[in-house]
Order: sequence, then C-alpha cells, then structure tokens
Amino acid sequence: MGLWNFIKGAGKNLVGSAEASEAPSEDTLKKEIDDLGLDASGLDITVEGDTVKVSGEAVSQEIKEKVILAVGNVEGVAAVDDSAGGDEPVFHTVAKGDTLWAIAAKTLGNGARYTDIFEANKPMLSDPDKIYPGQVLRIPQD
Repeated sequence: MGLWNFIKGAGKNLVGSAEASEAPSEDTLKKEIDDLGLDASGLDITVEGDTVKVSGEAVSQEIKEKVILAVGNVEGVAAVDDSAGGDEPVFHTVAKGDTLWAIAAKTLGNGARYTDIFEANKPMLSDPDKIYPGQVLRIPQD
C-alpha cells in the first residue's frame, strides 16, 4: 500500500490527444487493463484528478503490481494510490541511459537477470530494448 509517483507527461497515450494534462477516464483505464489481459477482478479503479486509486483485493500480488503499472505508465497519470491489500511492491523508475541489464545489476545484483525483470513486466513490455525514461517497472522479488 502506498502512493506511487509517475511522470505525468510520459507513458502510453490512451486518449488520442497530444495534451497530457488530464488523466484518462476510469473506463479507458479499465479497457487498457482488459486489453493487456490482466485479471483485475476484485480491484476498484477510480480517477481523482491526475491520481488513479486502486483498492480492493487483487487475484494475486503480481496482478496488483501489474495493474498499478498498467494505469500508472499512462500519459496524464501523475500517481497511483494503492490501497489494495498485499505486500509493498518494489518498483524502479527508468532513468535516461538505463537498460534492463543495468537495472537488473543495480536492483537484483546480476545484469544477466534482466530477463526476470522483462518477464515480470509482461504484457506491458513487449521487447526488453523498448523502455523509456520515466517508465516505472516491477522488480521481481524472490
């Protein structure tokens, strides 16, 4: 549980507008979650200004974390307020010049574990080389 900050002007554009000042609607975010194939049953998604609130009980810790990232890494979203049950997620915000290898070396102690980070962020990531500054990624915990 906590408040997770995202870069409001970065992320996937779901509203078809170049203007990143407004967060997408709840229905738009729920459609994105469905399109990604994530089972958000048990979770409530609401939008207040540029903050998305996630509450309820997720199917699993992994799904909860993926839903937070799916709605947070969207243009117009500045924060996700997580009041859903479960453990505290471990996230990493991508900096300019970061690679999954470098992130794995820093967060998991071994760059070769970049595939673990890639797998932990599917379906939001489609290619390990397609990450961008400001994007927030899940760091899997053993």
